[in-house]
Parts: sequence; structure tokens; C-alpha cells
Amino acid sequence: MRAFSWFLALIVAALASMALFTYPAWLLLHPYFDFPFQRIGDRIAMLTLLGGLILIARRLQLTDRASWGYGLAGRPFLRAMGVGLALGVASMAAVVGIMSWLGLLDWTRAAALPPAAWAALVGERLLNGLAVALIEETFARGAMFTAIERESGIWPAIALTSVIFSLSHFVSKYPIPAEAVSPWSGLQQLEGSFRALAQPLGIADAFLALLAVGVVLAAIRGRTGNIAACLGLHAGWVWVMLVTQATSSPATGTPLAFLLSRHDGNFAGAGFVGWLVFGWTVALGPVLVRLAAGRRIAGPALAA
Repeated sequence: MRAFSWFLALIVAALASMALFTYPAWLLLHPYFDFPFQRIGDRIAMLTLLGGLILIARRLQLTDRASWGYGLAGRPFLRAMGVGLALGVASMAAVVGIMSWLGLLDWTRAAALPPAAWAALVGERLLNGLAVALIEETFARGAMFTAIERESGIWPAIALTSVIFSLSHFVSKYPIPAEAVSPWSGLQQLEGSFRALAQPLGIADAFLALLAVGVVLAAIRGRTGNIAACLGLHAGWVWVMLVTQATSSPATGTPLAFLLSRHDGNFAGAGFVGWLVFGWTVALGPVLVRLAAGRRIAGPALAA
């Protein structure tokens, strides 16, 4: 598990950088940009992970495109990514449909949006989804998966990357209002993030849903040898979730409200990664793996 230990060390370094440098960065940016404190911390952690990974890439033998999940030739890569995107949109739209049918979503905000605002929202959220997928898939199912698989095999790679993927959604999202920011806010943000992990039953639904998502993506990565379909599927899921959360609200007080998580995670609003998404992902996962990792879309890999 030497490779996995390196990634754990990178994650610890990213958390430390978030605690130490978010406040200075906020002081520099806040007079000009209205970025939330936690978002700045999240970006600092990402930059630390990327910089650290580049520094240790040679030690972990991650020096070629295939090692980062980009070993598929250009046109087949885009085709596989497109198939994944379509599957992601269709499968998450079905979840939203089920939520609406069960009366779990209030669409009052959606009715007030003019067509131009809808178009802008959909386009912006697509870019957000692609950015999230690019960052998370390159790190988790790209470099991290490759390093662990080479050393320990495919099943540890699937399991460990999925656990880290799920846990990562509970860090750096503790909100600190601008008027409450202080030199200690970086540490408060870290402490607030881990407070949720200290109460596992309170986040069990969100954790298991994200874990199931991670397993599906890692299984596709293992079967295809690249992250093309993972990128598309991940981006499609996030795209639909972000649009839905911007135009609806979880319906409270309904008997089935327990199906929606109270944890807001990385997705800017509670009500998604709960028991309903967990059950849907477990049931649909094998189908998504088969469709996204089919031979006809895997294509030829580039030579290392």
C-alpha cells in the first residue's frame, strides 16, 4: 500500500494548506470577488493536490498519459465521453423524475425563471459539471487508480479510490459567513468539515450514495483502462443535479423526506445524495458499467 500512502500524505498536505492559507487568500480576493470562504479553501486544497501529485509523479510511475487515464486516442476518447455524458444525463434525470413523482421536490423557483435565464443556467451548469468531473476523475480514477492498481490490483484500486472519493465530499464545505471570517477560520473550516465525520449515522445516506457512485465509476475505469466514459458520466450527473438544485427545493414535511440527504456535500444544496440515489445507483450500476464500458466505445489505447 505504498502508493496509497503517498496519496494519503497528499490529502493531509492539502488539508493543512487549506487550514493555513485560506484566510490570507480570502483577504486578497474578498475586496474584489464575492467568493465564499469555503470555496477558496476548496480551490487551495485542489491546487495543493495537483502540485504535490506532479512532484511525486515520477516516483509513482505516473509519467505518461495512460497513467493519468488519458491513454485513449482523441476521437474514441471524445466518443466514449459523449456516451458517458448521455448516460449520466439520462440516469440522473430519471432520479429527478422519481423525486418529483414522490413529491420530494418543490419546483416553485423553476416556474419563475424566464427562458433566457434557463438557457444561461443550463450552459453554466454544464461547464461546472465538466470542470468538477475533469478534476475529480483525473485525480481519483486517473492517477490514484493507476498507482494503486499497479501495486495492489484492481479490487483494492476500486475500493480505496471509492472510499476516498466519498469522504472528499465532506471536507471544505463548512460554511463561514464573510462577516464571521477571522484568522482562525481556516482551522474552523477544517474542524467543521470533520464534525460531520464524527457523526457517521448522520451522513450514512450521503456517504453510501457517494461510495456507490465511486464504485460504478471505478468499475468503468477498470474495464476500459481510461477515464473517458467516467468523465462523461460524472459530468452528466453533476450537470443535472446542479440545474435541479438551482431551480427546486427539497419538499419538507413529507413522509418520504428521509429519502433525501440533509447533507449538502459538494453539490450546493441538500436533497440529492441520499437513500434514493443510493438505491438507484446500486440497481442501475451494473447496467451503466456495461453500457459505458462496452467494447464498441472503448476504442484503441495509445501506446505508452
